[in-house]
Amino acid sequence: MKKLLTGNESIARGAWEAGVRFASAYPGTPSTEILENVALYKDDILAEWAPNEKVALESTIGASYAGARAMASMKHVGLNVAADPLFTSSYTGVNGGLVVVTADEPGMHSSQNEQDNRNYAKAAKLPMFEPSDSQEAKDMLKEAFELSEKYKTPVLCRLTTRLCHSKGIVECDDRKEVPIREYVKDAEKHVPVPAFTGKMRIRVEERQKNLEEFSNNTPLNYIEMHDTKIGIVTSGCCFAFAKEVFADNASYLKLGFTNPYPDKLMKEFASKVDKIYVIEENDSIIENELKMLGIECHGKDTFPFHNELTPDVIRKSIYGKYNETIEYDESRVVPRPPSLCSGCPHRGFFYEVGKRKDAVISGDIGCYALGVSEPYNATDFSLCMGASFSMGHGAQQVFNMKKDNDKRIVAVLGDSTFFHTGINSLIDVVYNKGNSINVILDNRITGMTGHQQNPGTGYTLQGLETEIIDIETLVKACGIKNVRVINPNNLKEVRETLDWAFNLDEASVIITRWPCVLKKLSKEDKEEFNEVFKDKCKVDKEKCIGCRSCIRTGCPSLSFDKAQKKASIDASSCVGCEVCKQVCPVNAIEKEAK
Repeated sequence: MKKLLTGNESIARGAWEAGVRFASAYPGTPSTEILENVALYKDDILAEWAPNEKVALESTIGASYAGARAMASMKHVGLNVAADPLFTSSYTGVNGGLVVVTADEPGMHSSQNEQDNRNYAKAAKLPMFEPSDSQEAKDMLKEAFELSEKYKTPVLCRLTTRLCHSKGIVECDDRKEVPIREYVKDAEKHVPVPAFTGKMRIRVEERQKNLEEFSNNTPLNYIEMHDTKIGIVTSGCCFAFAKEVFADNASYLKLGFTNPYPDKLMKEFASKVDKIYVIEENDSIIENELKMLGIECHGKDTFPFHNELTPDVIRKSIYGKYNETIEYDESRVVPRPPSLCSGCPHRGFFYEVGKRKDAVISGDIGCYALGVSEPYNATDFSLCMGASFSMGHGAQQVFNMKKDNDKRIVAVLGDSTFFHTGINSLIDVVYNKGNSINVILDNRITGMTGHQQNPGTGYTLQGLETEIIDIETLVKACGIKNVRVINPNNLKEVRETLDWAFNLDEASVIITRWPCVLKKLSKEDKEEFNEVFKDKCKVDKEKCIGCRSCIRTGCPSLSFDKAQKKASIDASSCVGCEVCKQVCPVNAIEKEAK
């Protein structure tokens, strides 16, 4: 049976075919759809969203110890969060097969950095697979589970954005029912205390030597000979990119298993070609391996060190020009920067807080990162998931050292990010007697990655009703005494609450509670927000004075006619949040029934 699948869908299919019984993840582009598709196999696989990637990996390690095949998936920066259990699991090994899928993002289409997670395989001494298309993604994942159990090791599988989201024809197979292995108590294998880790370390090195032999003999790494003037050494999607550029005008060493690298195969290939180019995203890892073997090659001296190495980029690097394309006037292309959606509950908050000259805003990772953009210009700095509270605390402590300090930190993150690692940051604020203002933008869902459930929504990934972790209760349990829950669309309430928090000399938490405008409302949301998005807004052109106050709210439903000097609202996208209505100085915006 053949199906047209993305790389992410293929990984999910491969997990099912491989007999996986437990899978866990935290959503993050470009990896999100992996677990969403695994969850569709609910009769055979228990799939769970975890609060963060560390928890996801730890739960799959536990499932592996108990004897089941298990898989964790995450985006590249998620592996940073999961690094602690990852490195030690290399020592403890597995019982049931364990695969960790990392989706790297060359080009940083929706990420804060461009790290290359092949470095993790090398540092943690773990085998790594790198598929180059959807078929290989499925097949290699199945092979990864076999190798995991044969060598008693966790296995990394590296994807990149282009593979995650592009489609290919995949030959699908039936599920292999793999029985749950017997759990055997073995402290020397599973408890990494100093008395046992010395022996574990030796086993890791022995495993690496055995895997070197595997790497040189597996069909996952192979030579494809054509013209011998040019030899290409590559892995992942770069193999497909290189084939598009060079076709049969070059020979190829295609690497699908990339840690340890096949040193004998590399030397054999080098002896058959005149000149070697290494095409890899992003770090010069294969290039360095070749050079350590004494093989002369060209890599980052020829190709860019960052972004995707698409066929156009490769062609320009080698031949000095792109393929000819249709010429057009680039100046006539209208830029379309991302913006908060019409009716986004974050808009009212950023509109108000961005006007405060005494606020320094510590941001985080989510839709609300757009608070840095026009017209709000609100966010001062951000770093990684869950860091806003702890960064804000450190900055506030330094501001407090100044005699004439007039700065207050307003640290902002979302509900899912709060559950991810924001709780720890808030505890740090309380424990160290901080006085920052901490804001949780609770839009009732994990918004930026496509509306995944989280501990605050009341539902699991596979649709089961569960306990709602109440943020207000949790915040108070952390020791915060000053807590307010507000409607972020009510600008007066936002202003008054900010004034309240700024007048305090101890830590506070403001919870802005309103569902994401794109969310399919749960029955709980419908009960609480039964008036949400009921009517739309409309501009009375007779009253409008062309002051553009409404435009400065940044809502994409609003536009301004320069000729008429009048504002207007697109009825097809307006959801009636009333933020624009509240800022109009002449009451020219009114509600009308849909």
